[in-house]
Amino acid sequence: MIGVILAGGKSNRFGEEKLLYNVNGKALITYTIERLLKSKAIEEVVIITLEERKDKFKDLGVRILIDKLEIGPIGGVYTALVKLGDVFIAAGDMPNINPKFVNYIIKEFHKFRPMACVPLWANGYLEPLHAAYSEEFLLVLENQIKKEEYMLGKAIKTASTHYIQIDSLPFEWRESFFNVNTKRDLKKFKGASRE
Repeated sequence: MIGVILAGGKSNRFGEEKLLYNVNGKALITYTIERLLKSKAIEEVVIITLEERKDKFKDLGVRILIDKLEIGPIGGVYTALVKLGDVFIAAGDMPNINPKFVNYIIKEFHKFRPMACVPLWANGYLEPLHAAYSEEFLLVLENQIKKEEYMLGKAIKTASTHYIQIDSLPFEWRESFFNVNTKRDLKKFKGASRE
């Protein structure tokens, strides 16, 4: 499966270009790329970003696709499915992605063949930017986009989705969901395990 990193956000809370921020000698997004490529189930990593941001990522050694919709994550997922077929989606600011967890989600996706395979917390909170999506999910997205409803969570709830119960998984896999919103968050990342 192709791993897709969504990199369209404006980094407002971070105060500068978050995904290219230098952390221990590498751009933050590089950790996300490397972690995804460590997954046995990921054959290639592709970045999806906006037209005006594409040059920022051109030196990272991965293919870049343009999200022309510019309506947030739902537009990035839509672009990925149109151009690439089935995909694993991650956010660019998730440097602790656990390759074993990615393998597990993709294995579940192939086993159940749902429109979406999404981790779910016990309180009902979804992790839509650490999930696998089928090309068939496009129909649901198109429907919502036509209605100008841009919440990815709503699309997931109306699709035939296979939910992965986070509470029943190895505790250390939860580090996968850690994302960097502010510079303070970087302190938590620097102390995180690298394997």
